[in-house]
Amino acid sequence: MLIHPLPDPVILHLIGPLSIRWYGLMYLVAFAQFLLLGRLRLKQIQVRDAGWTKKDLDDMLFYGVLGVVIGGRLGEVVLYRPEYFFLHPVEILELWTGGMSFYGGFIGVAVAMMFWARKRGFRLMEVLDFIAPLVPLGYAAGRIGNFINGELWGRIADPSLPWAMIWPNVDMLPRHPSPIYQALLDGVLVFIILWRYSSRPRPLMAVSGMFALLYGSARFFTEYFRTPEFEVHIVGVTLSGSQMYSIPMVLLGIVLLSFAYQDRNSLQNAPH
Repeated sequence: MLIHPLPDPVILHLIGPLSIRWYGLMYLVAFAQFLLLGRLRLKQIQVRDAGWTKKDLDDMLFYGVLGVVIGGRLGEVVLYRPEYFFLHPVEILELWTGGMSFYGGFIGVAVAMMFWARKRGFRLMEVLDFIAPLVPLGYAAGRIGNFINGELWGRIADPSLPWAMIWPNVDMLPRHPSPIYQALLDGVLVFIILWRYSSRPRPLMAVSGMFALLYGSARFFTEYFRTPEFEVHIVGVTLSGSQMYSIPMVLLGIVLLSFAYQDRNSLQNAPH
């Protein structure tokens, strides 16, 4: 049976309390792939014809980093562990220890992009349609960081499962390596589908809607393999907290796609 190696979360100790950590490195990987994929996206005909530039991409990254970090951390505090952080408020600033909510980051990025769109003269949905395909692989990098940190461990698995894994920091029971599942399904698989979908002209809101639908559905599924932060009971069905938050994401995707395809003549990234 596999055993989680629990590597040292610190890659390199610097001066005093300063250090380079794997979790932080994965966020740098996420931001780097945003720029690399963004440059490829700028070469797509419908994006190029809409007037997007490399400067736009660089500016958006700055706003996006603020949205991810602030929104992701506040989401973790408010959506998942409000009681804990109420008793340990100083730890809210300890980002290097992990603990970032995707849904909080999603809201944070949307707010940040709203300000950037107003500054640049784009419609918000144009901006969200542009960046949506650049998000899933960044999410996957974050989940790899979670795995290295030995957090977000899975539910107990059948010992005969070839990749069942013992997490020594939890117990000696076989568990699903759920961060890897989420990196592959919520991240890589969603990216492949969304990238292909967005490579052709689509109605305004369609790419954002497809992202919300794909990610929300994938996350709802992979949460069945992850130990829940907390559970809720809705009409006799037990859901994890993240599954509960995934339902509005799926509904948002359906609504955006419905509006998008009501007017097929309004193509994504039409000149503004």
